[in-house]
Amino acid sequence: MSRIPNARLVYSTGGETQREKARVEPARDDGSRIRIRLDRRASDRVVTVVTGLPGSTAEIAALAKALKSACGTGGTVKDRALELQGDQRDKVEAALASRGLKSKRSGG
Repeated sequence: MSRIPNARLVYSTGGETQREKARVEPARDDGSRIRIRLDRRASDRVVTVVTGLPGSTAEIAALAKALKSACGTGGTVKDRALELQGDQRDKVEAALASRGLKSKRSGG
């Protein structure tokens, strides 16, 4: 019997299961809002961090894609926080304002 890499045996019980629905975060009425801050990483790299994004994880991913496109840079979403490469605070504020989302800079 030869081994095929990345292959695995799949079993079925014959019963269909329903998929989990996307997790939706409840709307927050505690006055929290979107925060934009600058973070300095190892070897003097600068990262723009956007926290407090509203919506489900899928909505945050779609917003992150739009913001990365508007800024012309790469980035990622970690723990409901968007990290963009470089100092993109002005572009992020403008892009969020055009979508009707209020944001505030935090930090220095």
